Amino acid sequence: MQKDKHIGLYLVPSPIGNLGDITYRAVEVLRSVDAILCEDTRTSSVLLNHYNIHKPLYPHHQHNEHKTLEKLVEELKAGKQLALLTDAGTPGISDPGFLLVRECIRNDIQVECLPGASALLPALVQSGLPASSFCFEGFPPQKKGRQTFFKKLAGEERTIILYESPHRLVKTLREMAEHLGSERPAAVCRELTKMFEETRRGTLAELAAHYEATPPKGEIVVVVGGKE
Repeated sequence: MQKDKHIGLYLVPSPIGNLGDITYRAVEVLRSVDAILCEDTRTSSVLLNHYNIHKPLYPHHQHNEHKTLEKLVEELKAGKQLALLTDAGTPGISDPGFLLVRECIRNDIQVECLPGASALLPALVQSGLPASSFCFEGFPPQKKGRQTFFKKLAGEERTIILYESPHRLVKTLREMAEHLGSERPAAVCRELTKMFEETRRGTLAELAAHYEATPPKGEIVVVVGGKE
């Protein structure tokens, strides 16, 4: 693949589980750039080695993205082409990416996001809940603003999509049942595209009871029906 000199930064979605879910174009871009920014170089190395991609890797994550921003922009302005990979899914969606994209735009550096893997859309479509109109809220606040967050969602008429960690899932389902109604239909999608993928559907109360009795593991997407 020949380098497109008009593009400085490529945002490259990575598989959320199954390594076969990366696109041909994504592999070509990763082979063509000068270096790859990784949320975790160890995680990205598994994918890159699988496809025999050997490029310089630079860590770029929430703990260092402010510090590295100026240097990366200077490299891009000097003509380098960089790709950004997060651990799983599309950069910028509950992952690093926004700050670098914004700074590139401010400096007239061309940015291109490739289409590809993201956990929220497969979860939405297979939940069985309306997919014509929805809102994505990322991870709920862990402490400050948590109750306000759920109270605000109570009036949302669109299908709601959240990410959640396994050890907070039951708490989140119970709080949503309290604020949105225990009979609100929902689905919990766990370990999408992986060996132990599971989608469980029911009311918020039913799902909370199930996962309290059967503690979940893995990456989780929660999909909740909107207010009728």
